[in-house]
Amino acid sequence: MGTTRVFGAIAFVGALVLSSTLHAQTYPTGTDPRNGLKPGKGGAAGEVAEGLKLLSLTPKTAEFDSAQGLKFANSDMAFKGHYLYQGNFSGFTIWDVTDPAHPVHQATMKCATSQGDPSIYGNLLFISAEGGGNRNDCTTDSIANPKDHMAGVRIFDVSNPKAPKLIKNVQTCKGSHTHTLLPSKKDKNILYIYVSGSGGVRPETEVPGCRTGNPKDTTDRYGDPADTTNAMYRLDVIKVPLNKPEDSYVVTGARIFTGLTPNGGLAASRRGNNGGGRGGRGGAATAPVGPPPPSTRNCHDVTIYPALDLLAGACSSYGILVDVKNPEKPVRLDAISDTLFSLWHTAVFSNDGKKVVFTDEFGGGTQPMCQATSMMDQGGNTTLEIVLGVDKNGARTGKFKQAGYFKPNFQQTAQENCVSHNGGLIPVPGRDIMAQGWYQGGIDVIDFTDAKKPVEIAFFDRGPIDNPPPPAPVDVPSAANKGADGAAAAPGGRGGRGPGSTTGGSWGAYYFNGRIYSSEISRGLDIMELTPSANLSANEIAAAKLVQFDQYNPQSQPKIVWPAAFPVVRSYVDQLERNNGLAAARVTAINASLNAAEKLTGAARGAALTKLGTEVDKDASGAKDSAKVKTLSSEIKRLAAVSK
Repeated sequence: MGTTRVFGAIAFVGALVLSSTLHAQTYPTGTDPRNGLKPGKGGAAGEVAEGLKLLSLTPKTAEFDSAQGLKFANSDMAFKGHYLYQGNFSGFTIWDVTDPAHPVHQATMKCATSQGDPSIYGNLLFISAEGGGNRNDCTTDSIANPKDHMAGVRIFDVSNPKAPKLIKNVQTCKGSHTHTLLPSKKDKNILYIYVSGSGGVRPETEVPGCRTGNPKDTTDRYGDPADTTNAMYRLDVIKVPLNKPEDSYVVTGARIFTGLTPNGGLAASRRGNNGGGRGGRGGAATAPVGPPPPSTRNCHDVTIYPALDLLAGACSSYGILVDVKNPEKPVRLDAISDTLFSLWHTAVFSNDGKKVVFTDEFGGGTQPMCQATSMMDQGGNTTLEIVLGVDKNGARTGKFKQAGYFKPNFQQTAQENCVSHNGGLIPVPGRDIMAQGWYQGGIDVIDFTDAKKPVEIAFFDRGPIDNPPPPAPVDVPSAANKGADGAAAAPGGRGGRGPGSTTGGSWGAYYFNGRIYSSEISRGLDIMELTPSANLSANEIAAAKLVQFDQYNPQSQPKIVWPAAFPVVRSYVDQLERNNGLAAARVTAINASLNAAEKLTGAARGAALTKLGTEVDKDASGAKDSAKVKTLSSEIKRLAAVSK
């Protein structure tokens, strides 16, 4: 496995290190249809899909049509109605996706951001900005005066989608690698933005109040993590008055890192514990050379589940659970670390909030971490169970419990940057299913209902963007195949992809109102839909389509509520048939009764469904999956109640 290593953990306060017994196994042998696909730029590469159908690939607009490093890389997405907001390292694009086969371009806003992750709320579009080259005025002029530098969150008015208007730059101390929205439950006019900045703390001469270090000891460059005036160990929180967004300001800092001593995992050893990803995009200040800071100090992403007042923070070498009931005074409930994880990257909650999937951006997103000799337990997902409660004083408690790992079994090439990245839930009732982007590993649909054994149920993949380089001379290690220490790695090991390789693939894949959208870093925008298979029935797909949101920001996760409907009921029947949770004869009889009831109307339908629900109640005691049978009965009765 070349220079791959697993580092031991150093003890720390207030957090749990996963004592995993998993070994660093390589990929299983065998064939996968994603292996060996033809390379090609644009849509010329070979494609393969199972359980997904590609509806369209829309190229980048002319303004962003470049593979110039990461300068014009597509990034994350946000959704509202029939509009899709696609971020780019140099701005954003707005698409009308009413017709998924032919998205219509609305506007391209060129405005350097270094990542450009977007969120939408009403007519306000929020864009993350990080790095040293962003100007307040969005031009590409050089920055001679530090006061012209922008690192934080830009606010645009997109009430006219064809003419976005910049209305406010909110400067933050560490810039904004990503951000997450949290609407106030007490005041509908207030929106909070939790800002994950992975840069160093900017100087006070550039942004007043951005202080770090110890003012009484100039040799202490980090200062005290518990010092509330120290900007290094906090997430900035922006308060947005929705009726006057130009007055938005940093209201507080979320001090959720105190006591989280850097551990000895891959994140601390390879990244200096900055919490950044894809490297080299910090602000004016960067992490000092020398001993690491006394505490973890940044999050790469945070996902908030407003319905449960929970935040899952992917924070360098930790996954963090936070109570955000009071948005201005968040409280850390638990933290967990894992020596197998290089960089805790992002998170997806299950709809009931009892599980969370964290991703690991091993290799920073630009390296080929899905090769035949890569480690199966690095660069993938970990599923954690969440146990909530209250202590003797009535305060909320929460604990993580590690459950399982997941990584697809495909074998990608050295030309394909590949690692787990962004995703979100697919609203299939009775199951925990998510779509997820894996950069040039494509798009995966994963069922993590069994937290200990997540499984792949659908996928889409293209071949590499780049052709493989010509073979190197015998016994001469290639630059693309050297380990981190400069030594030659085994073929397909942890070395880089070499000069000239194009970073591309799915930045993130999200389900929104019946379709899956993927922001393709280099190629453009993919739109696809689920297709029935042995792993996902037509009824389950139809039930998912019943869930419609007006707007969707994946890192501000909405609660899914299904309407009372026949596809929802039939989804549970299909699941019982698939897992042999109920006798086959009863499944057949229940389906026949549902078909008969659907042909009726009004009170007659309601009476037939009520009768069926009572009969299904009796099935629970002898069923292999009695819990799901009880849920089926409940859904039948709920449908009966709305049938009048």
